Amino acid sequence: MPTPFPQRRQKLADLICEDIKQKIVMENLSPGDRLPNEKALMERYECAKGTIREALRVLEVEGLVALKTGPGGGAIIREVTVDPACRALRNFLHFQHVDGSQVYQLRRMVEVEVAVSAMDRLDAAGLARLRDNIDQCQRPHEDELSQRQHRMLELEFHNILAEYCPNPLLRFMSTFLNDLLRDLVVIKKAYKPERHAFDESNIRYHIALLEAFEASDREAVRRLMYEHMCDAEHHMSALEGEMAKQFLVSPDALGEAGG
Repeated sequence: MPTPFPQRRQKLADLICEDIKQKIVMENLSPGDRLPNEKALMERYECAKGTIREALRVLEVEGLVALKTGPGGGAIIREVTVDPACRALRNFLHFQHVDGSQVYQLRRMVEVEVAVSAMDRLDAAGLARLRDNIDQCQRPHEDELSQRQHRMLELEFHNILAEYCPNPLLRFMSTFLNDLLRDLVVIKKAYKPERHAFDESNIRYHIALLEAFEASDREAVRRLMYEHMCDAEHHMSALEGEMAKQFLVSPDALGEAGG
């Protein structure tokens, strides 16, 4: 019989950390609520002060609690934002050689569902934000900085929609994929040189989507967002093809560089 792989024994601090997370959920604790003090936690888990402090530091790094010292201090539950989770996943994926086609494989599904789900919550203020975003994208962007900001604005249109999506999983996935695309835009300099066809296409789809939202036309929103994602993927693939060519150098150039 094959020898089973030995299981890694979890540290006590990690076990305590996971138990505290469960208690936060089971006891319906909210941001601003306090965890028991160190002495109470030491008694509950029958462990040393150093182990409790290690567990609390893990919770602090994960963004679940804020640790305050002095009178009235202790571990206070924080409202967890999407940023730490997105940042950690993006850091992981930077070493997996993610390209635009892989991002859009998900985006074609996620952005369509986000847009359709957001329709019932998208109010006048939300529509005004989308309209303002389009207006900003239509302004001239001549220099490199404004071209980069323009690319960020195009992605912000989708982040606005994500805010109105009632499904937290879809909302997170959309925000995460948009952040990942932001990274690719910067790394690949997707704003340089200026790409008028890509700009015009994005603006055209965003205007059509806004009109479909205003008309409450669910089928049009679904169709337009899917077409928009396919079109954006096409432009991204063309960009990556251009970038790949830039890394190809002739043997003569290599000889000169080797001096």
